[in-house]
Amino acid sequence: MSIVKFTVPGAPVGKGRPRVATRGGRFAQMYTPEKTASYENLVALAAQTAMAGRGLIEGPVDVDLVILLPIPVSWSKKKKQAALQGLVYPTKKPDIDNVEKAIFDAINGVVWHDDVQVCDVSKRKRYAEVPGVHVVVTPIAGALFAA
Repeated sequence: MSIVKFTVPGAPVGKGRPRVATRGGRFAQMYTPEKTASYENLVALAAQTAMAGRGLIEGPVDVDLVILLPIPVSWSKKKKQAALQGLVYPTKKPDIDNVEKAIFDAINGVVWHDDVQVCDVSKRKRYAEVPGVHVVVTPIAGALFAA
């Protein structure tokens, strides 16, 4: 199985917490927030395009995520330039772990069977002129399949 690479366009969105709504005053129903659901659909579409009809990856994988956030419009030209040079880091939402969870959940059944297959992860969060998430999924060579 070969490497799968794709880019999710737009500002990254972290996985939202499940919400609860009561139906008919008696029953509670859990649901995923709309923003999270639509972002996961966008991720799944990008991943499906990258898979180009290939079968799901079997066995352990290594994942590399580069999360690129938009630079705030209110910043000065000097601060924007510093952000583009990697001198200013994005210490604001979304949390890096929540973006990872949204990406992983969205590609379950598209790139791999389940995100339990992820054994190694590298992730970075930076500012960029063009926001998005670059995802590279690499099968771990020489590994025996799950026990």
